[in-house]
Amino acid sequence: MALSHPAFTGVSRQHFGELLEELAPRWESARESALAEQRGGARRRVAGAGRKPKLVFVDRLLVTLVCLRLGLPHQALAELYAVDRSTISGAVRQVRPLLAARGFAIPDHPGLRIRTLEDLFAYAEAEGIELCLDGTEVQVRRPRAGRPGRKAFISGKKKQNTIKSTTFSDRQGRLMFSGVIRPGRMHDQTAVKTEGIAEQLRQHPAVKAEVDEGYRGLANDFPAQVTAPPKKPKDDANDGDQCERSRNSPGGAGPVRSREIFDAACSVHP
Repeated sequence: MALSHPAFTGVSRQHFGELLEELAPRWESARESALAEQRGGARRRVAGAGRKPKLVFVDRLLVTLVCLRLGLPHQALAELYAVDRSTISGAVRQVRPLLAARGFAIPDHPGLRIRTLEDLFAYAEAEGIELCLDGTEVQVRRPRAGRPGRKAFISGKKKQNTIKSTTFSDRQGRLMFSGVIRPGRMHDQTAVKTEGIAEQLRQHPAVKAEVDEGYRGLANDFPAQVTAPPKKPKDDANDGDQCERSRNSPGGAGPVRSREIFDAACSVHP
């Protein structure tokens, strides 16, 4: 299918084949475990009998990569495969955890991957890397009516239903890790407390970080380690104060886009 072209998936066909070879056994194992739990026991018929999946794993991996890279609606992909939208949504829910479990590839270090926040700070301390923190916000479908915490997904900034994650990059703007996904209404400073970032700074005092305005509380708590831009001048501030803030603002790598998160998570090293 044309969707296998790198323009849609973001990876070469050779790279896609390597991902397929690595993840297919994990998906099959998870599927068999789920079926065994539904049956309440061992398989009663020979392997291969019974209802066949509407999408084989190669197609499930393909639609997941396309969704993550381009953000195409599940309904559009369902039309291409002549299946129901829920089939595409189910495929994405199954494959995304498999991709996330692979961790994030480290630039210039083939074979090394960061899977946890602890791994990230230990690596940054060992290599003397200064981290850049930012919150990435992505629009999502509105949660179904009656779902607990439904309003928590409404972003006060974008006025849309979104999810956020804390992303970490180096000074060159290369993504190194993306933190826990959280509802769009949760403030960045709240995420610092719930994700354990402050605790990692305490355990690794040599690690330096640069943050934006949303993480100013982190800079106040760790002034020797964390740098934040100067506070925004009041509306009646003169032009000199405005220029001073612009001159003193740290030159970070800027927001990390969701496509960069996708590229790092899918990277395969020889």
